[in-house]
Amino acid sequence: MNKIESICIIDDDPITVFGIQKMLSLVVDCNDITVYRNGKFAIDGIKKRIEENKKVPQVIFLDINMPIMDGWQFLEEFITLNLTDKVRVNIITSSIDTIDLQNWEGFKKKTAHTITFNNKPIRKEHVAEITKIA
Repeated sequence: MNKIESICIIDDDPITVFGIQKMLSLVVDCNDITVYRNGKFAIDGIKKRIEENKKVPQVIFLDINMPIMDGWQFLEEFITLNLTDKVRVNIITSSIDTIDLQNWEGFKKKTAHTITFNNKPIRKEHVAEITKIA
């Protein structure tokens, strides 16, 4: 079982959030799982953690299509944060749009963080794999 200090789930769908939380409970040891309903709440929450000298999430599960601030807008701001640790960002989406794949490829080139593209639904075995941190 992977030991992770902090995980963040950014998704506006409560069913998806519940499913990810359930699978995480089976494959990782983490007492700090934070859920945000959109990218704006998430970026503000992560900035607050930085200001308070708290651990930034080591693993992020990120939906693309959300109100207020979508996943791509979140990533634009997130990759500009001055972080010393590498974060694993797992895009979790039902999108099959080739533009989303192109955006993902672009973001991978812009940052040292690990960014993966994963289609819903995800399975327990997949969650175990995409929560491994370097």
